[in-house]
Amino acid sequence: MKNRSSGFTLIELLIVVVVIGILAAIAIPKFSAVREKAFLASLKSDLRNVATLQDIYHNTNYTYSTVQADLGFNASDGVTVTIAEATGAGWSASAVHSGYVGRSCALFNGGATPLPPATVESAIACN
Repeated sequence: MKNRSSGFTLIELLIVVVVIGILAAIAIPKFSAVREKAFLASLKSDLRNVATLQDIYHNTNYTYSTVQADLGFNASDGVTVTIAEATGAGWSASAVHSGYVGRSCALFNGGATPLPPATVESAIACN
């Protein structure tokens, strides 16, 4: 009688490793792109929230504020919003995300000095 052992051969294991490598090579770039879209959405959402809160603050105080606490604004996780200028005539703000390195979004309203990359009033622009 022949003694037969069960198990996988080296070729079978090698094929499985290659298939897993191919799947990972496809999935990792897709995951990165989805993460960047999520970071960008967080930046835009926070800037829209600042715009809404600035309008509410202006209706009460007849000026805009550079102090986020005065507006009642809380940034999303990883997002840093900077209100660069706020007067009675307008305001400007920019936002960066800790996971979205080297990229930012900006928004300005009224007579405020536009922050790059924003060039059109009340339109969020990102680089």
